[in-house]
Amino acid sequence: MSENEIRNTIIIGGGPAGHTAAIYAARANLKPLMFEGFSAGGMAPGGQLMTTTDVENYPGFPGGVTGPDLMQKFKEQSIEHGAEVVMEDVHKVDLSARPFKLWADRDEPYLAKTVILATGATAKYLGLDNEERLKNKGVSACAVCDGAFFRNQEVAVVGGGDTAMEEAAYLSGLCTKVTLIHRRDEFRASMAMQTRLLAKENVEVLYSHVVTDVLGDDGVTGVRVKDLKADEERDLPCTGFFIAIGHTPMTELFAGQLDIHDNGYLKVQPGTTTTSIPGVFASGDCQDWIYRQAVTAAGTGCMAALEAERWLAANE
Repeated sequence: MSENEIRNTIIIGGGPAGHTAAIYAARANLKPLMFEGFSAGGMAPGGQLMTTTDVENYPGFPGGVTGPDLMQKFKEQSIEHGAEVVMEDVHKVDLSARPFKLWADRDEPYLAKTVILATGATAKYLGLDNEERLKNKGVSACAVCDGAFFRNQEVAVVGGGDTAMEEAAYLSGLCTKVTLIHRRDEFRASMAMQTRLLAKENVEVLYSHVVTDVLGDDGVTGVRVKDLKADEERDLPCTGFFIAIGHTPMTELFAGQLDIHDNGYLKVQPGTTTTSIPGVFASGDCQDWIYRQAVTAAGTGCMAALEAERWLAANE
């Protein structure tokens, strides 16, 4: 590829959304170029699935599949259909004029007629050492993804917003007991969600408590909680610990250029992946804070590629 070549479409991000976009764009003969990495936020190639041990809810894998194995299959399929995949970090973009410009590991910018953003999001964690050590061994940031592994067991959830309510409510249908831990005296979630959750008999709430440690060697056996009012600690037995304190979308690169919601997610026109700049499309978790699933990310990656193809056909 010559340095001055203008690509039909460039994709930033190598998770389910990015690779699905690459497959569809390649099959449409757009010869897409994908950057698997990007420096803002440091998301690794493959996205959040690279830190997921078992995936049981992605269609086509009745016996389950590991996150890294699933992403390797995505990548192989992208390349098989003709996508060019490079492991470079995009550290700057200019979306103010066409062709769009993206800077990665070389001095000269890459040029593109359309850009598909699939930079994803990262879950927020508490920052505890054992929390990191026990990720995928009982520590999770997604109840829908991992809740089934804790069926008929006792679990704990930390958080106080709508996400925490949703996670706890979902787990209450699977687990014998759910303990919801919140550092304040009252939740910030909507009253309707609070009422629905607190009516469940197998849900217990610990107000004014924080988690100070995650317990266990090869798997979670409990969490250590501190009563902020009594200034006392105790151990709470559980086999699953779910963190529901929010996600951070990887959208820093586009601040000041694209319209962004107050929560940091990219704005798209309803029912599409079209951003505030024609020819720039956003897919996956960088624009979706509702579902945050691999399969929905892949779906919007498909949408973005089809919309890019149609935009090119209409504007060339």
